[in-house]
Amino acid sequence: MTDNALKLAMVAVVVLIALLSGRVALQAASAHQDRQALGFAEAFAAGIFLGAGLIHMLGDAQAAFDQAGVAYPYAMVSCGAVMLFLLWVEHLANHAAEQPDSNSRIVPSTAVLMLSVHSLLMGAAFGISTSVALTVVIFIAVLAHKGSASFALGLELGRSSFSRTSAWRLFLVFVVMFPLGALLGQSLSTASQAHPLVEASISSMAAGTFLFFGTLHGLASSPMIERCCNRREFAGAVAGFALMAVVAIWT
Repeated sequence: MTDNALKLAMVAVVVLIALLSGRVALQAASAHQDRQALGFAEAFAAGIFLGAGLIHMLGDAQAAFDQAGVAYPYAMVSCGAVMLFLLWVEHLANHAAEQPDSNSRIVPSTAVLMLSVHSLLMGAAFGISTSVALTVVIFIAVLAHKGSASFALGLELGRSSFSRTSAWRLFLVFVVMFPLGALLGQSLSTASQAHPLVEASISSMAAGTFLFFGTLHGLASSPMIERCCNRREFAGAVAGFALMAVVAIWT
Protein backbone atom coordinates (compact mmCIF):
# COMPACT_ATOMS: atom_id res chain seq x y z
CA MET A 1 0.00 0.00 0.00
CA THR A 2 1.38 3.41 -0.98
CA ASP A 3 1.79 6.23 1.54
CA ASN A 4 -1.12 8.16 0.02
CA ALA A 5 -3.39 5.10 0.09
CA LEU A 6 -2.44 4.44 3.71
CA LYS A 7 -3.19 8.04 4.68
CA LEU A 8 -6.52 7.88 2.85
CA ALA A 9 -7.46 4.73 4.77
CA MET A 10 -6.50 6.39 8.07
CA VAL A 11 -8.59 9.47 7.24
CA ALA A 12 -11.57 7.23 6.44
CA VAL A 13 -11.22 5.49 9.82
CA VAL A 14 -11.10 8.84 11.66
CA VAL A 15 -14.20 10.14 9.84
CA LEU A 16 -16.11 6.92 10.53
CA ILE A 17 -15.30 7.02 14.25
CA ALA A 18 -16.34 10.68 14.47
CA LEU A 19 -19.65 10.05 12.72
CA LEU A 20 -20.51 7.01 14.82
CA SER A 21 -19.60 8.73 18.11
CA GLY A 22 -21.52 11.88 17.22
CA ARG A 23 -24.60 9.97 16.14
CA VAL A 24 -24.74 8.08 19.43
CA ALA A 25 -24.22 11.28 21.43
CA LEU A 26 -26.92 13.25 19.63
CA GLN A 27 -29.37 10.44 20.36
CA ALA A 28 -28.25 9.94 23.97
CA ALA A 29 -31.01 10.12 26.56
CA SER A 30 -28.91 10.79 29.67
CA ALA A 31 -26.14 13.37 29.23
CA HIS A 32 -24.89 12.97 32.82
CA GLN A 33 -24.26 9.25 32.58
CA ASP A 34 -22.66 9.57 29.17
CA ARG A 35 -20.36 12.33 30.38
CA GLN A 36 -19.16 10.06 33.19
CA ALA A 37 -18.39 7.37 30.66
CA LEU A 38 -16.12 9.82 28.84
CA GLY A 39 -13.84 10.32 31.84
CA PHE A 40 -11.16 7.72 31.21
CA ALA A 41 -11.19 8.25 27.43
CA GLU A 42 -10.74 12.02 27.84
CA ALA A 43 -7.92 11.56 30.33
CA PHE A 44 -6.14 9.04 28.10
CA ALA A 45 -6.52 11.36 25.10
CA ALA A 46 -5.14 14.27 27.15
CA GLY A 47 -2.04 12.24 27.97
CA ILE A 48 -1.65 11.27 24.31
CA PHE A 49 -1.92 14.93 23.29
CA LEU A 50 0.57 16.08 25.89
CA GLY A 51 3.10 13.48 24.78
CA ALA A 52 2.51 13.87 21.04
CA GLY A 53 2.67 17.66 21.22
CA LEU A 54 5.77 17.93 23.41
CA ILE A 55 7.81 14.87 22.52
CA HIS A 56 7.09 14.46 18.83
CA MET A 57 5.56 17.42 16.99
CA LEU A 58 7.11 20.36 18.84
CA GLY A 59 10.48 18.65 19.17
CA ASP A 60 10.61 17.74 15.46
CA ALA A 61 9.48 21.24 14.43
CA GLN A 62 12.16 22.96 16.52
CA ALA A 63 14.79 20.54 15.22
CA ALA A 64 13.86 21.53 11.64
CA PHE A 65 14.29 25.23 12.48
CA ASP A 66 17.63 24.47 14.14
CA GLN A 67 18.86 22.56 11.08
CA ALA A 68 17.88 25.50 8.89
CA GLY A 69 20.08 27.75 11.03
CA VAL A 70 17.19 29.76 12.46
CA ALA A 71 18.23 30.97 15.91
CA TYR A 72 14.83 32.38 16.95
CA PRO A 73 12.54 29.76 18.60
CA TYR A 74 9.74 30.09 16.02
CA ALA A 75 8.33 26.64 16.81
CA MET A 76 7.88 27.45 20.50
CA VAL A 77 6.43 30.89 19.76
CA SER A 78 3.96 29.51 17.20
CA CYS A 79 2.90 26.75 19.57
CA GLY A 80 2.37 29.17 22.47
CA ALA A 81 0.52 31.68 20.28
CA VAL A 82 -1.98 29.02 19.17
CA MET A 83 -2.52 27.92 22.76
CA LEU A 84 -3.17 31.50 23.88
CA PHE A 85 -5.52 32.14 20.95
CA LEU A 86 -7.64 29.09 21.75
CA LEU A 87 -7.64 29.98 25.45
CA TRP A 88 -8.80 33.52 24.60
CA VAL A 89 -11.63 32.20 22.42
CA GLU A 90 -12.74 29.85 25.19
CA HIS A 91 -12.64 32.68 27.74
CA LEU A 92 -14.78 34.90 25.51
CA ALA A 93 -17.34 32.14 25.05
CA ASN A 94 -17.51 31.36 28.77
CA HIS A 95 -17.84 35.04 29.64
CA ALA A 96 -20.63 35.52 27.11
CA ALA A 97 -22.44 32.41 28.38
CA GLU A 98 -22.41 33.77 31.95
CA GLN A 99 -24.33 36.92 30.98
CA PRO A 100 -28.03 37.05 32.03
CA ASP A 101 -29.23 37.47 28.44
CA SER A 102 -26.76 34.98 26.97
CA ASN A 103 -27.60 32.82 23.99
CA SER A 104 -27.57 29.10 24.74
CA ARG A 105 -25.96 28.51 21.36
CA ILE A 106 -22.74 30.38 22.17
CA VAL A 107 -20.91 27.57 23.98
CA PRO A 108 -21.70 24.77 21.50
CA SER A 109 -20.93 27.06 18.55
CA THR A 110 -17.58 27.98 20.11
CA ALA A 111 -16.85 24.31 20.76
CA VAL A 112 -17.44 23.58 17.08
CA LEU A 113 -15.12 26.46 16.11
CA MET A 114 -12.29 25.42 18.42
CA LEU A 115 -12.48 21.73 17.61
CA SER A 116 -12.66 22.56 13.90
CA VAL A 117 -9.46 24.66 14.09
CA HIS A 118 -7.82 21.83 16.00
CA SER A 119 -8.94 19.20 13.47
CA LEU A 120 -7.89 21.33 10.50
CA LEU A 121 -4.36 21.81 11.87
CA MET A 122 -4.13 18.15 12.88
CA GLY A 123 -5.17 17.15 9.39
CA ALA A 124 -2.68 19.54 7.80
CA ALA A 125 0.17 18.18 9.93
CA PHE A 126 -0.98 14.65 9.07
CA GLY A 127 -1.20 15.36 5.34
CA ILE A 128 2.10 17.22 4.99
CA SER A 129 4.11 14.79 7.11
CA THR A 130 6.86 13.02 5.18
CA SER A 131 7.80 10.85 8.17
CA VAL A 132 5.95 7.56 8.53
CA ALA A 133 6.63 7.61 12.27
CA LEU A 134 5.15 11.10 12.73
CA THR A 135 2.16 10.16 10.57
CA VAL A 136 1.46 7.17 12.79
CA VAL A 137 1.88 9.27 15.96
CA ILE A 138 -0.63 11.85 14.70
CA PHE A 139 -3.03 9.07 13.70
CA ILE A 140 -2.82 7.50 17.17
CA ALA A 141 -3.41 10.89 18.79
CA VAL A 142 -6.37 11.62 16.52
CA LEU A 143 -7.92 8.22 17.19
CA ALA A 144 -7.51 8.65 20.95
CA HIS A 145 -9.23 12.01 20.86
CA LYS A 146 -11.75 11.79 18.02
CA GLY A 147 -14.17 9.40 19.67
CA SER A 148 -14.41 11.25 22.99
CA ALA A 149 -14.35 14.70 21.37
CA SER A 150 -17.07 13.76 18.88
CA PHE A 151 -19.19 12.29 21.65
CA ALA A 152 -18.74 15.34 23.90
CA LEU A 153 -19.52 17.73 21.05
CA GLY A 154 -22.57 15.70 20.11
CA LEU A 155 -23.85 15.93 23.69
CA GLU A 156 -23.20 19.68 23.75
CA LEU A 157 -25.08 20.23 20.51
CA GLY A 158 -27.86 17.88 21.59
CA ARG A 159 -28.42 19.83 24.81
CA SER A 160 -28.43 23.19 23.01
CA SER A 161 -31.40 25.01 21.48
CA PHE A 162 -30.29 24.06 17.98
CA SER A 163 -32.72 21.94 16.00
CA ARG A 164 -31.60 18.37 15.28
CA THR A 165 -30.88 19.30 11.65
CA SER A 166 -28.81 22.35 12.59
CA ALA A 167 -26.94 20.36 15.23
CA TRP A 168 -26.04 17.73 12.64
CA ARG A 169 -24.87 20.37 10.18
CA LEU A 170 -22.61 21.95 12.78
CA PHE A 171 -21.28 18.55 13.76
CA LEU A 172 -20.51 17.71 10.13
CA VAL A 173 -18.48 20.94 9.87
CA PHE A 174 -16.26 19.56 12.63
CA VAL A 175 -16.08 16.11 11.00
CA VAL A 176 -14.94 17.34 7.58
CA MET A 177 -12.18 19.55 8.97
CA PHE A 178 -9.71 16.70 9.45
CA PRO A 179 -9.96 15.39 5.87
CA LEU A 180 -9.88 18.98 4.56
CA GLY A 181 -6.75 19.61 6.61
CA ALA A 182 -5.19 16.39 5.32
CA LEU A 183 -5.97 17.49 1.76
CA LEU A 184 -4.44 20.90 2.43
CA GLY A 185 -1.33 19.32 3.94
CA GLN A 186 -1.01 16.93 1.01
CA SER A 187 -1.25 19.83 -1.45
CA LEU A 188 1.53 21.63 0.45
CA SER A 189 3.78 18.57 0.59
CA THR A 190 5.52 19.52 -2.69
CA ALA A 191 6.31 22.98 -1.32
CA SER A 192 7.58 21.44 1.91
CA GLN A 193 10.23 19.48 -0.01
CA ALA A 194 11.72 22.72 -1.30
CA HIS A 195 10.95 24.64 1.88
CA PRO A 196 11.21 22.23 4.86
CA LEU A 197 10.15 24.93 7.32
CA VAL A 198 6.60 24.79 5.90
CA GLU A 199 6.10 21.38 7.50
CA ALA A 200 7.82 22.54 10.70
CA SER A 201 5.56 25.61 10.94
CA ILE A 202 2.39 23.57 10.53
CA SER A 203 3.60 20.98 13.03
CA SER A 204 4.39 23.64 15.64
CA MET A 205 0.93 25.21 15.29
CA ALA A 206 -0.71 21.79 15.45
CA ALA A 207 1.35 21.05 18.56
CA GLY A 208 -0.19 24.16 20.12
CA THR A 209 -3.67 22.70 19.64
CA PHE A 210 -2.49 19.35 21.03
CA LEU A 211 -1.08 20.97 24.16
CA PHE A 212 -4.14 23.20 24.61
CA PHE A 213 -6.63 20.34 24.43
CA GLY A 214 -4.38 18.19 26.61
CA THR A 215 -4.03 20.77 29.39
CA LEU A 216 -5.86 24.13 29.27
CA HIS A 217 -9.10 23.19 27.50
CA GLY A 218 -11.96 23.43 29.97
CA LEU A 219 -9.57 24.82 32.61
CA ALA A 220 -10.81 23.53 36.00
CA SER A 221 -12.79 20.73 34.36
CA SER A 222 -9.93 19.53 32.17
CA PRO A 223 -8.72 15.93 32.70
CA MET A 224 -5.26 17.08 33.80
CA ILE A 225 -6.74 19.20 36.61
CA GLU A 226 -10.10 17.87 37.73
CA ARG A 227 -9.19 14.22 37.41
CA CYS A 228 -5.71 14.24 38.90
CA CYS A 229 -7.31 13.07 42.17
CA ASN A 230 -9.14 10.26 40.39
CA ARG A 231 -6.46 7.59 40.35
CA ARG A 232 -8.06 5.56 37.57
CA GLU A 233 -8.49 8.48 35.19
CA PHE A 234 -5.18 10.11 36.06
CA ALA A 235 -3.56 6.76 35.34
CA GLY A 236 -5.18 6.99 31.91
CA ALA A 237 -3.50 10.36 31.32
CA VAL A 238 -0.15 8.98 32.46
CA ALA A 239 -0.64 5.92 30.23
CA GLY A 240 -1.31 8.15 27.21
CA PHE A 241 1.81 10.21 27.84
CA ALA A 242 3.88 7.06 28.49
CA LEU A 243 2.70 5.56 25.21
CA MET A 244 4.00 8.59 23.29
CA ALA A 245 7.28 8.44 25.25
CA VAL A 246 7.73 4.77 24.36
CA VAL A 247 6.93 5.37 20.69
CA ALA A 248 9.68 8.03 20.67
CA ILE A 249 12.26 5.25 21.19
CA TRP A 250 11.72 4.10 17.60
CA THR A 251 11.06 7.50 15.98
